[in-house]
Amino acid sequence: MADEQLFLRSKAIIEPLVDRFSAWPYTIAPVQAAMNLAFLQVPLLESYLQSPQVHVAASNNPELRGGYFINIPEERADEVRDLLAAIKRDRADMLKFAEAIAAGQEILRANATGFDLTPLYPKLPAELGGLVELAYDTDNQAQMRFMEPVVYKSNVYQEPRQSVQLSLETGIERPFILSTPRLPSPDVLELQIPFRHEGLAELFKSRVHPTTLAHLREALGLDDAQAKQLRALLSDQPSLSPDRHIESGGRIRYFGHACLVLQTPEAAIVTDPFISADSDKTDRYTLDDLPDYIDLVLITHGHQDHIVLETLLQLRGRLGAIVVPRSSRGNLADPSMALMLKHQGFNVIEVDDFDEVEFPGGRVTATPFLGEHCDLDIRAKSTYWAELAGKKVFIGADSSGIDPSLYRYIKGHLGTADIAFLGMECDGAPLTWLYQALLTIPVTKKMSSSRKLSGSNAEQAASIMTELGAKEAYVYAMGEEDWLGHVMATTYTEDTYQIKQIEEFMTWCKDRDIKSGHLFKQQEWRW
Repeated sequence: MADEQLFLRSKAIIEPLVDRFSAWPYTIAPVQAAMNLAFLQVPLLESYLQSPQVHVAASNNPELRGGYFINIPEERADEVRDLLAAIKRDRADMLKFAEAIAAGQEILRANATGFDLTPLYPKLPAELGGLVELAYDTDNQAQMRFMEPVVYKSNVYQEPRQSVQLSLETGIERPFILSTPRLPSPDVLELQIPFRHEGLAELFKSRVHPTTLAHLREALGLDDAQAKQLRALLSDQPSLSPDRHIESGGRIRYFGHACLVLQTPEAAIVTDPFISADSDKTDRYTLDDLPDYIDLVLITHGHQDHIVLETLLQLRGRLGAIVVPRSSRGNLADPSMALMLKHQGFNVIEVDDFDEVEFPGGRVTATPFLGEHCDLDIRAKSTYWAELAGKKVFIGADSSGIDPSLYRYIKGHLGTADIAFLGMECDGAPLTWLYQALLTIPVTKKMSSSRKLSGSNAEQAASIMTELGAKEAYVYAMGEEDWLGHVMATTYTEDTYQIKQIEEFMTWCKDRDIKSGHLFKQQEWRW
């Protein structure tokens, strides 16, 4: 029945891929994508092909969870070999660009001694021509600044790398996304289309507004076999939760990890959306619990667990704008989230510290974010201050209290928060776990381990609360939810340092009559 009204099933998921690896900012933004492809993903594929059994065994070793191993059975090694060959053939320009960056950095180290940099331009590899500017900082340290908007117009940004897989949530943990490419599967609909494709927005709008298979087939450009697979993802009934909206006052719902949904009858805001699609579960809010329209999505920073494309792409057809922090414009470690998301079809608002964004009945103010990025010069990070329905809410993400006086300025500018949400992953992964591919000079293991992706410990979280003067404090779950394993790959016990620090912080709060909690899976606040 070509005109049958259909809805996207509750459990439908999308996995956005770049050369079959999971998409996140460092595999999409062209400069960082080239570096990751050349210095992480290609060597990883080569390592797997040398010894598939070692990779599979390591992937299934709990002590090595989150390591860079490919979890693909040896009998599919030929498919991995074909993938590697295709990358080397079709992405040769990207691979050469990455090598050129490393060579250019070496030229600067050898020749930029405080004198005029003009003579160095002809010495740079041709692949960098017109895409970089050489500059000193005020300490005479030379660097390359990438002209990122221009790079998006070059052959370094290759949109044909992008594809998506559509399937139904199985409840089985997927392979760790940073290491294992996603190969074809009979129960997965493969679409060789870019993330900005309007057909995807049409598809995911059908969670809320019914459509027809014929319309979606045309919008996505499907053949007969693909249309048959898509039909299995559709239902004649919606699965939306009846309490997804409110009629008065305000509400905050915790959807897991760092995702909050803040609502009034007039508006809805979602922070760092990373949301389960497993609607059979009753211990969490899922995509079914989202309001029909979302005014703003707030992204705090560019790590793969906070800017989650597989959730964001499902919101594009029902979203006003994504608010992202401003980057440093051209720093190798600090790609522009605004540019990246605009190229994926999103409406984006870029903010700096204390910039304000209004929404019906309230406003959001971007506030500073300290630490958590291994001491790299990454400025695209922001906490947020939301005011709605008479409440002031501080959304702290993974910001650290390493300098508590910062939060004194926030209070001085914005007043006293009613509720603060804080991140306390205080013993995070080392520098090289996330940034290895961008480092053109090797660092020692000791150096890497001293610079971690860490949020606040108990003392630092207490210092934030002291300065903010908030009446309530809630700590994110830090990846403890069981549906996040493919991204987080974290394991805690009651004796883990981070858990002990959270307990110490909550004791500190109790002693001062501050209401507190360690969030897990779901929670709701109403007023």
